[in-house]
Amino acid sequence: MFSFRTTALVDQMDRALHEGSVGCFCTTNCWRTDQNRYMWQIFQQRGNLSRLFTPREAELTPGTNHINFSRDELEGLNAIVVEIQDVGARFFNYTKDVLSLMETLAGMQDAPSMYVVDHINPAGRVVEGTMPESSLPGFKVEPHTAKVAHRHGLTLGELCLLYYNEIGARFPLHVISAIATETNKSLLPWTIAPCSDIPGMFTSELYSGGGLWNNTNITPGIGTSRPYEYIGAPFIRHDGPVPPGARGIMLRPCSFTPSAGRYQNMRCFGYQLMLEPGGEYHSLLHTLDMLRFFKEYYPEFRLEEGFRSKLADPVLTDYVLGQCTEEEVRDYVKVAEQKWIRKAKKFLLYEDQPFRCR
Repeated sequence: MFSFRTTALVDQMDRALHEGSVGCFCTTNCWRTDQNRYMWQIFQQRGNLSRLFTPREAELTPGTNHINFSRDELEGLNAIVVEIQDVGARFFNYTKDVLSLMETLAGMQDAPSMYVVDHINPAGRVVEGTMPESSLPGFKVEPHTAKVAHRHGLTLGELCLLYYNEIGARFPLHVISAIATETNKSLLPWTIAPCSDIPGMFTSELYSGGGLWNNTNITPGIGTSRPYEYIGAPFIRHDGPVPPGARGIMLRPCSFTPSAGRYQNMRCFGYQLMLEPGGEYHSLLHTLDMLRFFKEYYPEFRLEEGFRSKLADPVLTDYVLGQCTEEEVRDYVKVAEQKWIRKAKKFLLYEDQPFRCR
């Protein structure tokens, strides 16, 4: 059973939300500007909050964030309310945690109803990339990865509806419209950082490709104040070949010293990626171009564990390794994006439509 609701969570009259045992699965983005409280405090004040699932690390931390839970902790709940700020890329940790939660609920005998408090996607309706390809022998994708494009152009509610159908779930799923949430009318999607390494208004536009740097020995500026806007490593040289550019972006040679993570307290040389105002930038394709460049010109550069499963496409991997042409990969991605948009349209909950970054 699925329902799309256009009134705020606090106004929902479901018995499970008022008299039942409620679990809340959320990040700091569940703050209510009009009520001066977090979403989970609605149920705390009603006296029926039984479980609170939140990130295991501090709100702002150099560590990798996840929301941990177990099946045993879900047993006995009548409702679980989900509220995170998705950032529009399929490998965002908290989104994968929500999909993992859905998989667990789908396997339970008496699963609680799931309520998703939707938010605007800060990466917009732009689509980039391909759906995961796992049909080849020995090829694996990351766990809890939906069959969506790298930059999917959906809200979390729409993505959950798609995944609900994809896994054949039967537990009740209810999405609270982002338009019904007063916070979305008074706060921009990036005002409260979705997570530690996505702190600003530009980050989500760079993350759909930039997230791949985390599985190489080039850092995307983790441990600095501008992650994914900076990339670099101690071995990069500014007196040699320059990485390829792309429409909608400018590259500036720079240096930085991360305070945490890879290359902590080591000076890195690299580039700042500066978005051009009003331009369209295809982060994934440009990142693939740069990965191929560093693979060709820097013997120190390497792809690390998890890269192939995160990229989740043998053709795109072949391009990084220099085994197919730029024209071939762009044609391939164009067809894949069109295919994804056709699939996504079946699960839209709002009037605006996903579109390709041309």
